[in-house]
Amino acid sequence: MTMIVDVRQSFKSFVLDASFTSTGGVTALFGRSGSGKTSLVRAIAGLSKPQRGRIEIDGDVLLDTERGIFVPMHRRRFGYVFQEARLFPHLSVRQNLLYGKWFAPKSGQVGNISHVVELLGIGPLLERRPGNLSGGEKQRVAIGRALLSSPRLLLMDEPLAALDDERKAEILPYLERMRDETAMPIVYVSHSVAEVARLSDRVVMMSDGRVEISGTPSDVLSGSQVLATERREAGVVLSGTVEAIDSAHGLATVRLSSEVLVVSNARAQVGQSVRLHVPERDVMLATRKPEGLSALNILEGQIAQMNAEGEGMVRVKIRCGEDVVLARITGLSVQRLALQTGLPVYAVIKTVALAR
Repeated sequence: MTMIVDVRQSFKSFVLDASFTSTGGVTALFGRSGSGKTSLVRAIAGLSKPQRGRIEIDGDVLLDTERGIFVPMHRRRFGYVFQEARLFPHLSVRQNLLYGKWFAPKSGQVGNISHVVELLGIGPLLERRPGNLSGGEKQRVAIGRALLSSPRLLLMDEPLAALDDERKAEILPYLERMRDETAMPIVYVSHSVAEVARLSDRVVMMSDGRVEISGTPSDVLSGSQVLATERREAGVVLSGTVEAIDSAHGLATVRLSSEVLVVSNARAQVGQSVRLHVPERDVMLATRKPEGLSALNILEGQIAQMNAEGEGMVRVKIRCGEDVVLARITGLSVQRLALQTGLPVYAVIKTVALAR
């Protein structure tokens, strides 16, 4: 699938002027609240009509203001998952799912109810009402309803924003499985670095209604632009392959380009390709190899770059062979350790800090 989006829309105190191209997979619209993510996804869905622009999917023109083309929402065949599940409270889970089936063409694996129920693990919920479901269960049902309409594109507008951390951890594996098994093109809206790093194939970072940068998760989420959006989650995204599993301790060993990291994840499988989000706030530096630490990951490297970030903090880029990690430390630590570009150091990363 190839999607071309180029729209401009004026609101009372905000102008959306954004364009990007996607070639399938999961495209994440990423940025802080108010950056224009939801406005852009609503324009793609046909829920709003931009004053100027063009939206095209696989040669099918959905919007072309110069030619007077605007395909209404119900004819675009998109699935839409909102922040809230928006299930019908008087219907059972099965009936809510079957409602989505009404909008589906007669063929298509994604539109098969048995396949969707198994994919999202909602079999035990079928006879229950939404009022008896947790937030994570409701969202899984909402996603299932959208999938059962057999959409050619799935739009997800911050589907985990209303959930607590425990519910998010519950639903993320199902989103990964849906991405991998259905090959459904998805536009995923989020302000969470961890979600975007884990799910997306391409990141479109937005700010003040414009696309600031787009590219791979590793390129975008490891850039300094993320500091202005989610400083707490700023860091790097590393790609690797699961090399070994320690099921007794719930750990997995991941082989990166040059290094090996131990992560907390007993559900991974040997040979599986994974991405790891390493927050820079969780990386410590040492000029000598530490001993007697509980941290399982100690990477030997060299300081490649140092940048003052304000508030007495310094961002340090460490090159460990072909892999790169970032550390955010105090200026006092830089002074005490006499850190400078080119200095050999050890990056210490707690296993529990690594999110797969």
